[in-house]
Amino acid sequence: MQTTFHISTRGQGLYEFTRDVIRWTAGQGDGLLTLFVRHTSCSLVIQENADPEVQTDLRNFFHRLVPPTTDPSMSYLTHTYEGPDDMPAHIKAAMMPVSLSIPVAQGKPVLGTWQGIYLFEHRNAPHGRTVAAHFQT
Repeated sequence: MQTTFHISTRGQGLYEFTRDVIRWTAGQGDGLLTLFVRHTSCSLVIQENADPEVQTDLRNFFHRLVPPTTDPSMSYLTHTYEGPDDMPAHIKAAMMPVSLSIPVAQGKPVLGTWQGIYLFEHRNAPHGRTVAAHFQT
């Protein structure tokens, strides 16, 4: 069984879509869910969904780790014509997962109490992102 999740972003940050996944897997029994983001400048992560400061700190950490190409420390980059956030977004996506495998039991993803499924947008501008989902029993 397969579907696609469409996630609209408003710029850099984490966008939770756990509820959409739970609705889709409901009643499906036991199996394995695979999620795959079809873009090269965002990632997928499972992260805490209780305290929004975690999301803020993650976004700030990765911004500090891989700043925009306008930062002097990034002067070695050559792919700059799509904006100062583009190549850093590709680097972040190369460092983080673009796919996730999640066990499903009795139609519900087996996540921890405080875990949520997020698309991590690495670009500044709003984007429409597509996540392909495959569930196999």
